[in-house]
Amino acid sequence: MIARILAIDAGNTRIKWGLHDGREWFLRGAVDTVDVAGSHAFREVWKAAAIERVVISNVAGPSVAKAIEDQIHLLDKPVCFIAATARQCGVVNRYENPAQLGSDRWAALIAAHADAQTPAAGGARAQLVVVSGTALTVDALTADGHFLGGIIVPGLMLMHRALNRSTAQLPVTPGEYQTFPRSTANAISSGAVEACAGAVARMYTHLSAQAGDAPHCVGSGGSMHVLAPHLPFPVSINDNLVLDGLIAIANAA
Repeated sequence: MIARILAIDAGNTRIKWGLHDGREWFLRGAVDTVDVAGSHAFREVWKAAAIERVVISNVAGPSVAKAIEDQIHLLDKPVCFIAATARQCGVVNRYENPAQLGSDRWAALIAAHADAQTPAAGGARAQLVVVSGTALTVDALTADGHFLGGIIVPGLMLMHRALNRSTAQLPVTPGEYQTFPRSTANAISSGAVEACAGAVARMYTHLSAQAGDAPHCVGSGGSMHVLAPHLPFPVSINDNLVLDGLIAIANAA
């Protein structure tokens, strides 16, 4: 029987999980992070046989980690909360303090590097790894797997909330993107998109200069589908990028 791995990506807004059978994801789900303690977020897991181990990326803090552990303790299987290291799965971490890199960013980098080694990738090249969630992270990865560094900026909705909290008359009501917005809601939504797209585009330019060639851009996160159409280069969207990286880490252990 093929051993199954439960992978959990706990972010500040959403917790995504998936069951992997060694070939593909056969069951996936998600829950709002604020609801994890009182929900049956992983109830579908109990229906899956032969789960061998659990691997988790958690950037939402210790209380969320405890809530997840409380949810999955009945599995009675080894649980690993991953952390970034100096080197893993072919990726070299050049952060000044490697352990300080977020576990979600580390897993996404490992997944992107693994994907680049497949025949379908058409040859290894530098990669810009973009995760657009509560925060927007934009990380630079060389063709040979060296993580050069990256940036963190507020994500689309976080920009909305910051303007609403810090100003007297700017609404949090979402608008729509317009090149020349003519309402306050649309001005805020369009500004957030332009700010995030601009940050990604600048990192793409920096990495292109460093690599001497146009990098491949891979994106993930709940807002990536909103952001991608506004980027001046192609983006491959992988909604399970962090989960894929967790599986790569688990299989290498």
